[in-house]
Amino acid sequence: QVQLVESGGGLVQAGGSLRLSCAASGRTFTTYAMGWFRQAPGAEREFVAKIWSGGSTNYADSVKGRFTISRDNAKNTVFLEMNSLKSEDTAVYYCAAQNPVAAIYEYWGQGTQVTVSS
Repeated sequence: QVQLVESGGGLVQAGGSLRLSCAASGRTFTTYAMGWFRQAPGAEREFVAKIWSGGSTNYADSVKGRFTISRDNAKNTVFLEMNSLKSEDTAVYYCAAQNPVAAIYEYWGQGTQVTVSS
């Protein structure tokens, strides 16, 4: 069982930065790939970034070069550093843990709101 708690969301002006954190419980954290997703009002949830247990990363084209995902396995925490924020980045951001065997995102956090004002 893995429980995820996001934090760090808020209101920021366009061009600004935010750092999201996702604290995970559970001894198997290091074996999970971790992802960040977001959902804007009236839109479907979309992939933002992913980091595998070994540290490899992958990003959606819309955030590539602006967002950085990282993880601190000693602290069971995943981060999403967001720079050069745009109004279209406004959404609820969720972190999720991908089951290493089933390759599905098995656990989800409750989400944290990010609002970018133009």
